Amino acid sequence: MQTINDYLSSHKQGLLNELFDLLRIPSVSADPTYATDVEAAADFIKNQMTKIGLDHVSVEETPGYPIVYGEKIINPDLPTVLVYGHYDVQPPDPIELWESDPFEPVIKKTDLHPQGAIFARGASDDKGQMFMHLKAVEFLLQNQQMPVNVKFMIEGEEEVGSPSLAWYVARNHNKLKNDVIIISDTGMVANDIPAITTGLRGLAYVEVTVTGPNRDLHSGLYGGAVANPINVLTKMIAQLTDDKNHITIPGFYDRVKELSSAEREAIAKMPFDLKQYQKDLDIDAVYGEDGYSTIERQSIRPSLDVNGIWGGYTGEGAKTIIPSKAHAKISMRLVPDQDPNEIPKMFEDYFKKLAPKGVKVSVQNLHGGYPYVTPTDSPGYKAAAQAMKKAFGKEPLPIYSGGSIPIVPLFEKELGTKSILMGFGLNSDAIHSPNEHYGVYNYFKGIETISYFYDFYKKQLTK
Repeated sequence: MQTINDYLSSHKQGLLNELFDLLRIPSVSADPTYATDVEAAADFIKNQMTKIGLDHVSVEETPGYPIVYGEKIINPDLPTVLVYGHYDVQPPDPIELWESDPFEPVIKKTDLHPQGAIFARGASDDKGQMFMHLKAVEFLLQNQQMPVNVKFMIEGEEEVGSPSLAWYVARNHNKLKNDVIIISDTGMVANDIPAITTGLRGLAYVEVTVTGPNRDLHSGLYGGAVANPINVLTKMIAQLTDDKNHITIPGFYDRVKELSSAEREAIAKMPFDLKQYQKDLDIDAVYGEDGYSTIERQSIRPSLDVNGIWGGYTGEGAKTIIPSKAHAKISMRLVPDQDPNEIPKMFEDYFKKLAPKGVKVSVQNLHGGYPYVTPTDSPGYKAAAQAMKKAFGKEPLPIYSGGSIPIVPLFEKELGTKSILMGFGLNSDAIHSPNEHYGVYNYFKGIETISYFYDFYKKQLTK
């Protein structure tokens, strides 16, 4: 009987080549210019599902980009695992900061990846991690070792908030019926420190516009006499946090679930090198809410960040104007038990109160998602922990992630099952940034670990 390690060793180059073919497709869901490429990525996944032996494979239409579905029902009486992932990617901008073409993957060695890392947009988020699941199931099916049923649901709108996913899931409860959902869109502490994400922050994302005069004005004729929307906007944003970096929106912290001293002590024991963290980011100090460590600030505490700000003239040379409008995109990461439906209204009410006379303010709620916590005593978590221990030789750490995956609480609400967040990336993978990459070691170790998960999960349910 062929082992997973024998399979990986004999198929290494082919497994890389197939992933590279997927990474070459610029499936940027946020930019309509790439619509054809997003559709091409869906077709690629469909062909892969068919190739590995899944049944009922289809590219399923939604109000937006399609969802690719496939399944292998070994026996209806066996438990069923639903695999979720996404084939869309973030825009590659700014292109000039990439050291290689973002859609022409290359392998380069780094300090953290001596075996090499795959540099390409989507390498870690989420094409590389999603593709591991297809390849693990391919091995199990080829070797007749698949112990449970499996279903795949791979979407193309995760990077724009999954606007069509709720629509699709609500209409396909029976098709998507499962006992556990497994997702690899998170990471580990380090290559020698495996981890399973047990908590996710939620998200509230808004766009604000400050409007002053009805047209751009000559800054010599009107400067000092008319409110400048950019000046006003920056002052308003500055008032959203105080000198302790505490968010000033009234009621913002009312629902925040505070962790116990014991829970904070457990977080403090997590491996973390502050000097290396600063070195990786090329900063001389960290920054954030007073009274909390860096790990806590980026995982168990809410945050507010300006993601983009624009207005006026930004071309070459000088153009002396007072712009008519200024805009900003602002995201707020949320923690249990904050409600992403309440926070945008709190933000809007407060932000408008900060505006001086002479300007008008509008706030658009773009998208959001609930925070999520998964129990560590569930069969799915235990199976994932056993699989990681077998692959890495040590118990994985349960960790909180600062990121948001809004679809996870959606799945629990609609399908009634828990999600296991078993990711293999590193914080240093530069997801959403230039030079995104994913370790070759991580890619193959992920395939290995996932292949173990299914057998451990079956054993958990048949104890």
